[in-house]
Amino acid sequence: MFKEFKEFIARGNVIDLAVGIIIGAAFTAIVNSLVTDLINPIIGLLGGTDFSSWYFVLSGNVPEGASLQAARDSGAAVFAYGAFLSAVINFLIIAWVIFLLVKAVNRVQSAAIRKQEEAPAPAGPTQEDLLMQIRDELRAQRG
Repeated sequence: MFKEFKEFIARGNVIDLAVGIIIGAAFTAIVNSLVTDLINPIIGLLGGTDFSSWYFVLSGNVPEGASLQAARDSGAAVFAYGAFLSAVINFLIIAWVIFLLVKAVNRVQSAAIRKQEEAPAPAGPTQEDLLMQIRDELRAQRG
């Protein structure tokens, strides 16, 4: 069983998957920082992106102007649509940033592939050259 496990781990696709997960985690940190530290402050200048305190009370007594956490702590049933709205907006921002990054990476890859395709293939021997080489080797073997 250990041998099978070792063969499973040694397969290229398992290693590639592990590398992909690690790179993905690092990439997630970069994208989150980009959104949190750069994009959200710019959007904040335009009117803010934090809607998490928006809610209305379905049942229970909550003091006027209480925060969402205070409303939840009071035991009231609250409809926290602002937190959901903030999550949707953050998702859309992150999805847009990832789209732009993937688009840029694809553009770079396409340029590299085009450049590789445009490069002349190394000149090899022609069919006639190979046939002459085979003829010469056969003659040398005969004597």
